[in-house]
Amino acid sequence: MFKPMIEFCASNMHHGTDKIMKKFEQDDAYEVTEYGCLGNCGECYLSPFALVDGTIVSAETVEELYDNILKSLDQQQADREALDKLLEDL
Repeated sequence: MFKPMIEFCASNMHHGTDKIMKKFEQDDAYEVTEYGCLGNCGECYLSPFALVDGTIVSAETVEELYDNILKSLDQQQADREALDKLLEDL
């Protein structure tokens, strides 16, 4: 089983995303990477965000971002399970 990839932008750290990045880094269940730039400058300037398996997840606060990342991970897992079930049924 692969680890979910959570990517953070160094330029977005002024929103406090470094705090949640450290939380995720302490959990071996996730692959966490920090880049100098993720190429989402508009998003980066406006609010805390991260890429979760390539999908932008954002929020108004860092605490909300943490929750939204967890929700995104749960939804992606549910989607994979549904797809696996569908493929099994074929």
